[in-house]
Amino acid sequence: MGLLEGHQVIVTGASRGIGAATARRFVDEGAAVALIDIDADRGKRLAEDLDATFHQADVTDSAALTDAIDAATGAMGGLTDLFNNAGVGNVMDLDAYDDAEWHRLIDTNLTSVFTGMRAAVPHLRAAGGGSIVTNASQNGLRPTRGEAPYSAAKAAAIALTRSGALEYGRDGIRVNAVLPGFIRTGLNDFICDDPELAGPIEAGTPLGRIGHPDEVADVVVFLCSDLARYVTGHSVVIDGGSLLVNAQVDPLLRGFLGQ
Repeated sequence: MGLLEGHQVIVTGASRGIGAATARRFVDEGAAVALIDIDADRGKRLAEDLDATFHQADVTDSAALTDAIDAATGAMGGLTDLFNNAGVGNVMDLDAYDDAEWHRLIDTNLTSVFTGMRAAVPHLRAAGGGSIVTNASQNGLRPTRGEAPYSAAKAAAIALTRSGALEYGRDGIRVNAVLPGFIRTGLNDFICDDPELAGPIEAGTPLGRIGHPDEVADVVVFLCSDLARYVTGHSVVIDGGSLLVNAQVDPLLRGFLGQ
């Protein structure tokens, strides 16, 4: 018997990467799953493969996302868990971002989390409780050069997670976040497969390698399961220990220690 037998789960941004890997893990653990994504072709193929339902929506469109969550809940006959996964990034100097790109990043990485939570809570209350997990990124704790709007949105998503946990705990709704570091997804294979690009990332990671989407999916499954029944308001970093590295002195000390 799987960890999520009887669960009814929605995954946003589900058609690839961490979203797809987590949707697959949900199914493997016995959950009924609904996928939400803007990419209908890819989303429908994955849904067919997983025997899941697919609902197309642009998560930056609050009405469309709310309708998709309502429709997905109806198709499954209820809702017990939401994985707010959809996200998008960009890299440029802070002062180079125009208003349109700022709003695209904030709306996708933060506002959609708020919309998803707001839309899911009535359904979770009707189910007698459940779990919301947000994909917030380690950038929410430590900004990355060139990703100012993304980092700001992820930091705010962490705060929103804590607010949700505080407000909905008495309803039996647990709200947590996962904070992945650099994870191999299809969009960054060109980095992962190039030793010159991947080498510095691996060198800056105590576990010495780049993470895989399944390693994030495992933590999301845990947070949605009864194994985490007394865990709420937390942000679980999944980064191979990279946040532990002191960029100022670690290279010096590694050289001194011959590592």
